[in-house]
Amino acid sequence: MENLDLLVLRDLRDWRRAGQRALLVTVVRTWGSSPRPVGSILALSESGRLTGSVSGGCIEDDLAWRYRQLWKDGEAPSVPSRVTYGVSADEAHRFGLPCGGTLELLVEHDPDPAELDALLQSLARGGLVRRRVALADGRAVHEHAAQPEELRLDADQMLNTFGPRYRMLLIGGGQLGEYLATMALFSGFEVAVCEPREEIRSAWRVAGATLVPGMPDDAVLAFEPDQRSVVIALTHDPKLDDLALLEALKTPAFYVGAIGSRRNNEARRRRLEEHFDLGADALARLRGPVGVYIGSKTPPEIAVSILAEVVAAKNGVAVPHDMLVAPAKNLRSETARL
Repeated sequence: MENLDLLVLRDLRDWRRAGQRALLVTVVRTWGSSPRPVGSILALSESGRLTGSVSGGCIEDDLAWRYRQLWKDGEAPSVPSRVTYGVSADEAHRFGLPCGGTLELLVEHDPDPAELDALLQSLARGGLVRRRVALADGRAVHEHAAQPEELRLDADQMLNTFGPRYRMLLIGGGQLGEYLATMALFSGFEVAVCEPREEIRSAWRVAGATLVPGMPDDAVLAFEPDQRSVVIALTHDPKLDDLALLEALKTPAFYVGAIGSRRNNEARRRRLEEHFDLGADALARLRGPVGVYIGSKTPPEIAVSILAEVVAAKNGVAVPHDMLVAPAKNLRSETARL
């Protein structure tokens, strides 16, 4: 599944290339609860086609009705405009916003298709791109960004950062790897799977995930994890998992972890510290046993557990300590002894 932002920008460019009037709408501020985070975008064409979202659906419907009327009457503005939803309790209820939720949108009218095409070409080369929109005239330019940034809005301009898809490298292509790869793909991750064992690699069945032969440590080096990357070891084989984790922990990957029992994970930490001189800071980044404790037993349930923790980390949400697998199991063991 492709990055939603790229789909929105590509559809918008194509509509504008075809001569259609169109909007690019960005969530620039929220107060209270909000269905979509700041930086979310949608595109709307004069024919009524829509890609992306800024809410659960009602606001999109209102935007489509409002601007198609303005286009029909020839009254649509030519410079960026701001629209706010949910100021009153009635509006919040009408537009399906959570209780107390309010969001402010910046609406760009008829973005330049040449600028959108150049932006898409920059994104296709990888890396992060910062897009600047002048509020006075709607002129947009983009430039390289060194790291992910929050959307910024002031009296003169909006800056929104777009980047490559979040990426996940799995070490091990067994049944759990297949379920986790499938779920990660549907969650918007680009997925690669390193599987050096021919008998398992030949049985791989997940379309859309890149299958990588060779040793896991080489696969991690070739993957070049960045701040939007995940590396998870799934083989239960220290000869494969440890080398991959050793290399992954040297990178900026935001999530590095491994499956296994509590005992095996403690043994892994000791090996990495004693035999590979891995320091305390690097070991503190190693997650394991990976996942949120949901009593999972089967491969698909374990995959749900793991992906839940990954998505929480991606979104900057700290999972309560007692909900992680090891602390939760320790607590259940202590409770059972009482």
